[in-house]
Amino acid sequence: MDRLDEIREEIDGVDRQILDALARRQRLAADVATAKNELGEPLRDALREERLLAALISHGREKGLDSHFVTRVFHEIIDGSIRSQQLHLVPEYSAAPVKTVAFQGIEGAYSELAGRKFFAASLDRTVFVGRPTFEEAVESVEEGEADFAMLPVENTTAGSINDVYDLLSCARLSIVGEEVLRVEHCLLAVDDVPLTSLRRVLSHPQALAQCMKFLAKLPACEPQPHADTAMAVRLVKEQQDPTWAAIASEDAGRRYGLKVLRRNIEDQQHNYTRFVVVARAPLAIDRRIPCKTSIVMATSHEEGSLLRALNILHEYTINLTKLESRPIPGMPFQYLFYVDFEGNTADANVQEALGRVRSVTTSLKVLGSYPSQHRARTQPHVVTLVTEPAAAPEPAAELEARETARVPYRLGSRGPGRDDTVINVGGVRIGGPQFIVIAGPCAVESREQIFQCARAVKENGGAMLRGGCFKPRTSPYSFQGLGFEALALLAAAGQEYDLPIVTEVLSPQDVEQVARVADVLQVGARNMQNFSLLTEVGRMNRPVLLKRGMMSTMDEFLNAAEYILDRGNQQVILCERGIRTFDTATRSTLDLGSIPILKRVTHLPVVVDPSHAAGARDLVVPLALASHAVGPHGLMIEIHPDPERALSDGPQALRFPDFAELMARIYRR
Repeated sequence: MDRLDEIREEIDGVDRQILDALARRQRLAADVATAKNELGEPLRDALREERLLAALISHGREKGLDSHFVTRVFHEIIDGSIRSQQLHLVPEYSAAPVKTVAFQGIEGAYSELAGRKFFAASLDRTVFVGRPTFEEAVESVEEGEADFAMLPVENTTAGSINDVYDLLSCARLSIVGEEVLRVEHCLLAVDDVPLTSLRRVLSHPQALAQCMKFLAKLPACEPQPHADTAMAVRLVKEQQDPTWAAIASEDAGRRYGLKVLRRNIEDQQHNYTRFVVVARAPLAIDRRIPCKTSIVMATSHEEGSLLRALNILHEYTINLTKLESRPIPGMPFQYLFYVDFEGNTADANVQEALGRVRSVTTSLKVLGSYPSQHRARTQPHVVTLVTEPAAAPEPAAELEARETARVPYRLGSRGPGRDDTVINVGGVRIGGPQFIVIAGPCAVESREQIFQCARAVKENGGAMLRGGCFKPRTSPYSFQGLGFEALALLAAAGQEYDLPIVTEVLSPQDVEQVARVADVLQVGARNMQNFSLLTEVGRMNRPVLLKRGMMSTMDEFLNAAEYILDRGNQQVILCERGIRTFDTATRSTLDLGSIPILKRVTHLPVVVDPSHAAGARDLVVPLALASHAVGPHGLMIEIHPDPERALSDGPQALRFPDFAELMARIYRR
């Protein structure tokens, strides 16, 4: 046995030890569930989880592990523990010696994959039975042929599955669970053929709708709807025609012996389908389990009837997660409303709220309460990595009176009683009390560079990753960026380290394509008054980080934001990055006085970019600390693993140790 084989054998042994430890932890989690049940304790202790995560990060760093890796492992372990405790409190999922689960389609369908995920703890006692249609899957449960059915209800790309919603309104079944499945579509064929040779692509209509942009690149290929993705795969296999292909899961392709021509061909990176699990009888869900409740209701055909019903839920602080309307058969232009909300019908406030909703609706049916698959994940506080931020100082009262007296901005103006806008970007809240730092390189140069930057951002408590893909440069001979190649690398780094990404868009024609990938669209200083670009980003449902122009007044800055707001996009973040003055000691003069004024005049979040104002590395840290002192909602800092070799703005980029020191100084004040 050579040295490599010895190392691999040792790794195999470590892997077995990890599995043994996880199995032991799972048994202990079951014991904890029993003890909590006897004592009536809640399932989760958020404070304990935060302390445990902080201790694990500290211990992991001593062992040479980065905090993001430790956090990801912790999330999976805790989520598995919570899920097993929930199963302990909902024995109906696994109580029967053998249970039958019906789904639409055949073996390999996404519905079957979702069922296998939901019933993973008892797969050895679960039989999955395919049915040709959703209606037949429902009927098999109603008639006692199956115990449960898996029904897809919505997809993040293609929207709601209307056939299923129509069935739920009249089915004699209750929703008893939900599952969210990541849908990764593959193009499958009988042989490894070039895409240009394909003439027909088969799949379920929903799958075809989720891959429209990819299919548009195959103009000689005809999309053909089929009853089910796995059925499409089976038909392609039976036909043995190399010009035919199917869109389905890689698992389905493997089961039926097809070749994968392309992976991940769905239009949206984050393509998920939500399924509901239905049974003949509702479940009584322990009130300690975070639940959703689904209802279907009809209101009278008169002004304000729906609003009255929804206002009641608002009065009881019940959070809606979905509102869907479907036409009532035989009643033109009248609708049923499907509502999902957070809460359990066993809760007194939910019972009281539903009682009042019944009084203002013409019909109301509770489809069921069931454990939510959205389980909050404990995140390491920045205090775990450095420490908590200091509270921002309050501007003087007379400043408020002076500025609010002369604001002409219809949508951006704070106005009487207008609360601060808080923008949620992938779980990062910008505009609230939490101070956030966005960091990354001026330009994405390579996979290695952007991944190193992403790790540095995550390890030091940064909230978002920035990186330039399209670079507007003063000189035509300067590096202009890698374009969409860079965008793919930036997205991959953000996904790997769980960081939302920010990148600049230059052209109105590119906005839609960039918005499909980026979490935040940046409009740079040179484009602050590019009104065509402002109009286009205003049409997108993506937050926009708007930088102040180099020679722009605050009035011009806020009116540029109005262009975006006026087109319907209310998610605008203002960024002060310095203005051009007569002084040449710095690239720009950082106008820190604008921060308290902007915070009084507008409800929009305000961040500061000291890197572009400074233009020199040694000035970035003092300007960043000064910026933090005047109370913005965040900073945007440029970093680079090797600034001397940077292709863009290297002199102003912080080295990783300098960035770590800056973060520590910001959060240890």
